[in-house]
Amino acid sequence: MAITAGSREASGQLGELAGIEVRAWNEIHDVLSKLAPQRERGEDPALLEHAARGIAFITFEYGIDGVSIEIAKYAACLESLLERIAETPTIHCIGGHFSPSADHVLLPRWQRHVISNANGWSKWNGGKHFARLFYQDMPSGGTASSEMAGEIWRQAAGLAAELVRYVATHEIGLLVPVNVNSNPGNPALALALVLASELTDLPVLNSNHDFYWESGKPAHQRTEHEEPGPRDHFFRNQANTGFFTLLERIYPWNGDRWLQLVINSVQRDTLLARHRFPESEVIELGTFIEDDFFVPCDREMRRALRQRLSRILARSEQTKAVTGIESFASCLDEWMLDQVPTLCGAEVNQGCDLNNEHALWFLQPTRVLTRKRVERDWELIATLLDYDPFLTAFEENPETTLTLHVTGPVPLEHKQSLLRLVDAYRGTLDAVPPAIRGRLFQFFSVGQLGHSAFEERDRQSLAVADLYRLSDLILLPSATEGRGLPILESAAAGRPLVCSRYEPRDVFADVMGESLTPSLRIHYAALPEQRINTALLQEITDMVFLPTCDGGRSRHNRRAVAARFGMRDVTNTFAEALRKLRKGSAAG
Repeated sequence: MAITAGSREASGQLGELAGIEVRAWNEIHDVLSKLAPQRERGEDPALLEHAARGIAFITFEYGIDGVSIEIAKYAACLESLLERIAETPTIHCIGGHFSPSADHVLLPRWQRHVISNANGWSKWNGGKHFARLFYQDMPSGGTASSEMAGEIWRQAAGLAAELVRYVATHEIGLLVPVNVNSNPGNPALALALVLASELTDLPVLNSNHDFYWESGKPAHQRTEHEEPGPRDHFFRNQANTGFFTLLERIYPWNGDRWLQLVINSVQRDTLLARHRFPESEVIELGTFIEDDFFVPCDREMRRALRQRLSRILARSEQTKAVTGIESFASCLDEWMLDQVPTLCGAEVNQGCDLNNEHALWFLQPTRVLTRKRVERDWELIATLLDYDPFLTAFEENPETTLTLHVTGPVPLEHKQSLLRLVDAYRGTLDAVPPAIRGRLFQFFSVGQLGHSAFEERDRQSLAVADLYRLSDLILLPSATEGRGLPILESAAAGRPLVCSRYEPRDVFADVMGESLTPSLRIHYAALPEQRINTALLQEITDMVFLPTCDGGRSRHNRRAVAARFGMRDVTNTFAEALRKLRKGSAAG
């Protein structure tokens, strides 16, 4: 079949593609080779005009996660940039699911479109295809390999057809997939994006936050004492060359009208050196921190924020009866299927006044993922409660409580991470004196920032920045991060931070500004990989119980973030990316 990229008859061509019966991965390679021949491209003077009509962001799911938050920033930048050319462009958000928490991130004027089976990981067709590709053996030439090649092709053709219809109906002029073609949560969707973009000849700003090779490698490449990585499963079927070369080919796709956006220099260097992308087609895209993070928060505002947060749990009540940790653990599978905000304590129906002015609030603003190592928070808390100065200050007032708040939901495939967190909490409860056990709590807000009770009382939902303001200490014990957005957000909010020196080390150093002048470096407390030393314990004790004596740290961090992470810089990067697309990839 002759396939002509850029044809106006994309829908008809997709019909032909859907009619192809695929039995092996190499047959998909053959189609892609015919679909996207290398060709010289000249300038496209109408690109900005077409983009100004409509921009479509595509990702697996929208919620209160880091990807969704960054999409909202990207959309704001592109609106600001393109409204200079025409009216404000219409922003379209396309994905497999929109959680209720997405309302706190996406603006009401932005269009939403759900595509069935476009979600990722365990939510893509119930996780069965993801498991067959990355957790089960799939030998080359076997029945499983043949069946999966056919299934991925069938789904991709269907998803591509829906994308093409939506693009045509809404006059989309620019596609911005985010993580779809860098992190293989749904290979069918990634392949569909390749098909749809090539057939419609649409320009693509491919935004990559996480790549499958980051913290992942095949087992035979690990040294004798090297721990497995959280993304090793992506290499389970590397020996199936037909499948794995397709994975490498579309993650990310080196398309004629695709430009790669990455979030750190390590990713950029990897695409250039290992994956042979032209230097002109890879751009490092920064981030910015919204103005509301910099709004000062006094004692009264903080009390009001905590009161609103407590009502997410208990409508109008000031005091929330907690769920005993053993009861929570026994119903873990059921809770994960319908995750609701839950406050766990040592005992069933134990009272907890979250509005108590002596309540300590420790925040980890992430989802419960393996690489986030949330369980280390309770290991740190247990060590603090074994440190006499902290313990003395904690015991001084019997009304003092300590709550660890984890903001994000728990992906189904990360149940083991939740189990480790629960076990760490139990271990801390067992290690502390009996009088303290009832004063330690674990709060899961699973991305919820609002409640129907707010509307009844004419109150606004919380914002992400509010979660930082109401907290005493921010924790980020991650093993790896693509950027480390909570570092910047905690600094902007003026909250003290305890953070591990995560991988890649160069990325961590860049975020902290270690190579910059002292005025631009972010100050934090370093969480070591091994033994927690007395100096750190005393530093945290001072942060928590003497917050007004921080030596100007909060003011310094606010200024450093404001100077380095502004919206103008990100908007200028998008302007550069659009100029490159307009000139054509061959021109650079």
